[in-house]
Amino acid sequence: MTGSTSTEGQGWSGRSESALVRFSRTEAASASVLLAAAVAAVAWASIDTVGYQRVWGTSLAIELGHARLAMSLSEWINSGLMTFFFFVVGLEARSEFDIGELRERRRIVLPLLAGLGGMVLAAGSYLALNAGGPDARGWGAAMSTDTAFALGTLALVGPRFSQRLRVFLLTVVVVDDIAALLVIATVYTERVSPVPVLVAVALFAVIVAASRLPLPNRWPVFVLAVAAWLALSQSGVDPLVVGLALGLYAYAAPAARGDLERATDLFRVFREQPTPELARAASQGLRSAVSPNERLTELFHRWTSYGVVPLFALSNAGIPISGPFLSSAFRSPVTWGIVLGYTVGKPAGVLGVSWLAERLSRGRLAPPVGWLAVTGGGTLAGIAFTVSLLVATLAFEGPALAQAKLGVLTAALASALLSWLVFRLARALPGPLRARLLLGTAETIADLAVEVDPARDHVRGSDTALVTLVEYGDFECPYCGQAEPVVRELLDEGGLRYVWRHLPLSDVHPNAQLAAEAAEAAARQDAFWQMHDLLFAHQGELRPPHLRRYAEQLGLDVGRFAEDLREHAGAEHVAEDLASADLSGAAGTPSFFINGARHRGAYDLATLTHQVQLARVRATMG
Repeated sequence: MTGSTSTEGQGWSGRSESALVRFSRTEAASASVLLAAAVAAVAWASIDTVGYQRVWGTSLAIELGHARLAMSLSEWINSGLMTFFFFVVGLEARSEFDIGELRERRRIVLPLLAGLGGMVLAAGSYLALNAGGPDARGWGAAMSTDTAFALGTLALVGPRFSQRLRVFLLTVVVVDDIAALLVIATVYTERVSPVPVLVAVALFAVIVAASRLPLPNRWPVFVLAVAAWLALSQSGVDPLVVGLALGLYAYAAPAARGDLERATDLFRVFREQPTPELARAASQGLRSAVSPNERLTELFHRWTSYGVVPLFALSNAGIPISGPFLSSAFRSPVTWGIVLGYTVGKPAGVLGVSWLAERLSRGRLAPPVGWLAVTGGGTLAGIAFTVSLLVATLAFEGPALAQAKLGVLTAALASALLSWLVFRLARALPGPLRARLLLGTAETIADLAVEVDPARDHVRGSDTALVTLVEYGDFECPYCGQAEPVVRELLDEGGLRYVWRHLPLSDVHPNAQLAAEAAEAAARQDAFWQMHDLLFAHQGELRPPHLRRYAEQLGLDVGRFAEDLREHAGAEHVAEDLASADLSGAAGTPSFFINGARHRGAYDLATLTHQVQLARVRATMG
């Protein structure tokens, strides 16, 4: 937040997106780029098959002394650049594990089991058509979900504000990726050299140790990661596992208020003495206030989504389409085994295992969403591409490889259509039934550390409202000032209880603490909300003479008000709010909690209205 009290020209739209929302938004947009790359690959291979194969088969080598690493251009993309893709997937999974829906550990179990169940039934469906034949070894190509396509399709055809379904699907996908990498390393690796594997493990241990040191930059860690990748590439194990392991290691955490205050102090020192040394210190302070997971996701996600994955599609999806080929491929058990695995095995595994886990655990392992949403998640999990094509290139060659690629593309299209049908059916259902089947009855994880106490907290709205909106705010914060009319409109619609708690950012807003204490002084004369509204109406005038004038305007006992300010009578209440904000992970303003759950998305009127409505529906079902 800035120290300016002017709100003009800032272009505020209430957009403060969570990591998951940004991740999903990028995946949705990149899915179209990925689809375009796949179509271009098929067209290229159909028009000029020899030229397509010649380009991606071009050999590239790295030589250092007597050491030499040579691979084709396609292999460099598959094993090299795709390492960054798996790195980003690991980052997002770790973020949900640390600060997202999966921070309640028992919620990991069901999607983990569902992911494994989907993989097993998908592979089993493939083997049902190919067991005992020469192509049985290709069962691994019918297992793994494509992250970009699946999340992108969910954003396009799924229900609005389906964050829990995204997390459920993301967990299933990560389980797929880990299992698929293990399958690649064990089943589709002909020879494993133990020494390079041990070297890679040792280098990863050094990375872990180095990441805990206060290094001025992270280039040594990057060099060690490249060395670990090179070691695994010489071991026979696919080095993609390095990316996923590093992504899962990078922890995520909300910015702490103390770190933000230190960053502000460093910037102020630089502002007074703009030297290169202080610029580096200020820059490092700003970076350290944000967790490594968020920094790395911001750095790599768009590059992988818009560059690496489409390039992978362009280099691997090319199959020469012709009448004779289609006629032969659609009679092949390889093609239909993959299609059957993804369109039948995957959804049946995800839904069946979820249902079985819920029954056997007597509801302790209930899915985070309704059963229709679980079904939709199962059909989305049938959208394959990236890893499936990767496994296909290892398991097949010649005509069988082309048939497998056609099966993967056909299955992806069919699964996307099935997903559209599932959610289209949901929209046709009556409102209450649709809500139950999509949202389910799982409880919301509580982030608000200190429950609302009507005897202590400042409350607007009905005490019997199904939805409680808690805001931690700062009277000098321009963003809080622009969010205030949004809250007013929500209150005018009714059915909402609104609670204000103080979070004065004194390091950037010098008058915020005094304004908060002025509101508490007014509260001692039963005029908190009147003072609250005046302070927001005059955010640029919060010095003692202004506060005294507001007390006069409200008809308060000005002498008593001034004495309460001098004695800091409201400081204890403000300090209690600050402590509860720290416990709840609220470091910036405004921070909203809806029925105890931290709202990490935008806080414009449309978004908050939908989130309040969603909370109301969940509370009604509960």
